[in-house]
Amino acid sequence: MPLKAVILIGGPQKGTRFRPLSFEVPKPLFPVAGVPMVQHHIEACAKVPGLKEILLMGFYQPHEALSRFLAAAQQEFRIPIRYLQEYAALGTGGGIYHFRDQILAGGADTFFVLNADVCSEFPLQEMLDFRQQHGDTDSFVILGTTANRTQALNYGCIVANADTQEVQHYVEKPSTFVSEIINCGIYLFTPAIFQHIGDVFQRNQQELALEESSNGWQRAEVIRLEQDVFTALAGSGKLYVYKTDGFWSQIKSAGSAIYASRLYLNQYSQSHPERLAQNKPGGPIIRGNVYIHPTASVDSTAVLGPNVSIGEGVTVGAGVRIRESIILHGASLHDHTCVLNTIVGWDSTIGRWARVEGTPSDPNPNDPYAKIDSETLFRDGRLTPSITILGCSVTIPAEVVILNSIVLPHKELSRSYKNQIIL
Repeated sequence: MPLKAVILIGGPQKGTRFRPLSFEVPKPLFPVAGVPMVQHHIEACAKVPGLKEILLMGFYQPHEALSRFLAAAQQEFRIPIRYLQEYAALGTGGGIYHFRDQILAGGADTFFVLNADVCSEFPLQEMLDFRQQHGDTDSFVILGTTANRTQALNYGCIVANADTQEVQHYVEKPSTFVSEIINCGIYLFTPAIFQHIGDVFQRNQQELALEESSNGWQRAEVIRLEQDVFTALAGSGKLYVYKTDGFWSQIKSAGSAIYASRLYLNQYSQSHPERLAQNKPGGPIIRGNVYIHPTASVDSTAVLGPNVSIGEGVTVGAGVRIRESIILHGASLHDHTCVLNTIVGWDSTIGRWARVEGTPSDPNPNDPYAKIDSETLFRDGRLTPSITILGCSVTIPAEVVILNSIVLPHKELSRSYKNQIIL
């Protein structure tokens, strides 16, 4: 059976919660655990036997960085990878409907759809096996996981038959408790899904025709898989949920990128042990899981980890301490700096003896089903303490403290700051 995968990467209007990091690079190319976020998806797809093609779909303008990444990924994974650009933001269902001919070309009878802003173990083969055992060949599978009762309200909630796992009820971000099984944004479809999306498209067209007064910005093609399609499909015997116990998290904000990095670095001990730095004579002191790009220069007296990834061409001086942080390419950390819970932007410089620290936004470690909260930037008129983010080419002087702050690109600071956005 010809099999394909579609990865939905969104576009420039999206990823606003990811600023200032998404100014420099499309969010799907932001490095998580040392490789672009969407490469984790591509690696998982490439492992599925018989997968013929991977299509990235979004509304980014053709982008040099994106083209370079796709060319490199095609070579590395030896699988055709193409980018299909939507002419506007069409929603999670509108995009695949618009490009349905491309998806079905070559006789694909099954295809995965993955959202780019999730991190997961991607149990794709398990979803295929599950569909084989349950339901007919025209049924669809949603990957689900368990959340706690209060956090479930922030996701799509799934009520399923306990024996057959058939989805009986689906509500996107309900106002009251519906179920603790939530939608992971990873789906397995057959071409029959286009019939259901087409019905929504037809209905949208009729409604727009009736609304003479519509101001023209609404489009019938904008279709959301979750609200428009799953809600209607639930209870029809066509939609099933495969529940995973593996790790899963959304990557909505920059803070959640550090948490996702931790989850992937943990997985590397099984999947990519070669990506994890080891303690070697003459090398830096490594504690826990750490990724260091081969081109980075790290002093042997530096202490790194747990959960640190060091990008291309980064320089780390003597006596530097880094923990729970992502250091992006070309950054330079001078002697004895201390960097905790921080994302250091491309080509930024931190002066000697400076301390740059954020507040982690991790899920509750005592609750196995806790997810990361998508924090609002402000609460009660004050900046919520969060990960510290330095945009690209930021200069931090020697001997200052930067705490819980967001520094926009190309800033040269002259003093300490805490709980501020430095524009």
